[in-house]
This record gives sequence, structure tokens and C-alpha cells, in this order.
Amino acid sequence: MTAHHTDTTAVGAPSPTAEASGTWTLGDRTVRRMGFGAMRLPQTGEALVEHAVPRDRDQAIAVLRGAVELGVNHIDTAAFYFSPLRSANELINSALAPGGRYPDDLVITTKVGPARDASGAWAAHARTPRALRAQVEENLRQLGRDHLDVVNLRIVGPDPVAERFGALAELREAGLIRHLGLSNVRPEHLEEARRIAPVVCVQNMYGIGVRPEDEAFVRRCGELGVAFVPFYAIAAGGREKGAASAEPAEVLTVARAHGASPSQVRLAWTLHQGPHLLAIPGTGDPAHLAANVAAGGLRLSAEDLALLDSAHRAPVRRAASDRSR
Repeated sequence: MTAHHTDTTAVGAPSPTAEASGTWTLGDRTVRRMGFGAMRLPQTGEALVEHAVPRDRDQAIAVLRGAVELGVNHIDTAAFYFSPLRSANELINSALAPGGRYPDDLVITTKVGPARDASGAWAAHARTPRALRAQVEENLRQLGRDHLDVVNLRIVGPDPVAERFGALAELREAGLIRHLGLSNVRPEHLEEARRIAPVVCVQNMYGIGVRPEDEAFVRRCGELGVAFVPFYAIAAGGREKGAASAEPAEVLTVARAHGASPSQVRLAWTLHQGPHLLAIPGTGDPAHLAANVAAGGLRLSAEDLALLDSAHRAPVRRAASDRSR
């Protein structure tokens, strides 16, 4: 795999686009490092709950088209991203392939493993080759594609992934999937999967103050040429509910210095962790979309990064202090 990282104009240029974030190559597809996550698109408020309030369809369509107009060419989605009346995949299909054809440079990443029934309630994870193939085919149907650009196997727990990843590798050989990735995994899962088929990305929860103990894993992915794609980089501990807790003083200090929002600082910090870091912030609000994309052009100084790294590692320091008592 060949990786590319390019720096472009700093924040402050007129109408910042995703080009400012630089690029990375997923397998044979080049994506801009500032992408878009579709989890929040089907509803307003908390995602992935049974009784979510469906988002206005026209607004959702406008946000997707706006993302592409701002240069975003990497969209993260899943068949289990839905609310009553709204499906992220169907919205993507309707917004971005109205004539049956997606933009040539658009890369859509989806994931399989988790399952929800028609009511929105969570069901057992897909663990068999048959169940995983059914999920792949459902994503193909909803997106209106004859193949999926990237499919992440999302898992829960420490169990080996060889059988499940092997099933997806067979679908890759059959032409239904172009590239494979992993989500919510540990270092041993990545090594196990790489013995079966190439892995182009790892999608794990990560951000300022979130899982600082995973720094070595983030670096390892970069050494292997594997993209690291944090989810909840803005929401952090708020997870599906969105950002909720008060921001650390360090984040607020850097935000003030740059005339930026804390969310923009969090996204910029993500991209500064290495050329293989890709951001996939999600929103259903056009103004938030523009602000997220603009964060790809925010250049943090060494002093900024030292301050933010201090906030990032604070949970580890607290844990060590607690253990020493």
C-alpha cells in the first residue's frame, strides 16, 4: 500500500474545503483526510435508539450534497444506521447517486457485524459467513452498488476474528468488496486479520482524553500503512448522544487562540496524530458540516499540541495516581 499525505492552505482561506486536510490512500482509492460520518444523519438527537426522531429528509439530503460540494470524498455509513422513516444508506443513495451513478472519486465505507431488527432494537451480532454475507448484500442493495468500496468488520470483545474476517475475504475475492477494514478491535485482531487478507483501515474510538493508552496501537497502524479512523473524536464520552461534558481547559485555550470551536480543535488534533489518521465527523446541520470541514485546515503549533496532549493523557495520569494510593 502506498500512503500519501499533503498539506495545503491554513485555516482562514475563503470557503475552506476538505482539500485542506490532505489525502491518504485506502488500498487503491485516494481520499481526503476530512470525511463524513453518517451515523447522526437519520435522526435528530441520540443515534442508534429505537424511538429516535427522524431528521427532515430535505435537510439530510442537503447535508450530504453539501459535504461532497465541500470536497469530502470519504463517507462512513452502515445498514444499521437508521431511525423510523430514515436510513443513512438510502439517504446517501438518493442524495449522491440520483441518476444511478455516484461521483467517481467518492469512497463509501460501511461496516458489518452489529445488527438491529426492523423496530430498531439491537439483535445478535452477525458471526457466521451466511449472516455476514446477508449484511453485505443489504448494504449493496440500500446503496445501489454492485460492490462496496470498504467494509469494516466491527466486533465486540476479545474473541478471534479469523472466521468472520475470512468470510469477508471470500466476498472480496468474489468481487463484492473492494477493500477490508476492522472496527472496535485490539492490536492482536489486526495482526490476525492481516494474515488472512490486506487491511486498509482500523476504526476505533479515540480522541482527546479518550483511550490515551491506545497511542502505541495508533502508531503501529501508521507503521503498517493502515489508516486509523477514530469515531467519537468530537463526542468523546458522549458517544451516541453527542458531546455533553465540559471541555478541558487546554482545549478551550487552544480554541480561543485560533478563533476556533472546541470541536474544530478536537478534529485538528486528530489529524495531527499522523498522516494516516482520517476524520469522519458526523452531523445533520449544514453549519456544523462547514465548520467540521474547515477544521481540516487548522494548523496546530508544537505548543498547541503539547497542551492538548497533556489533556489527552490526563486520564492515564489520574489512573496511575489512583493505583499508587
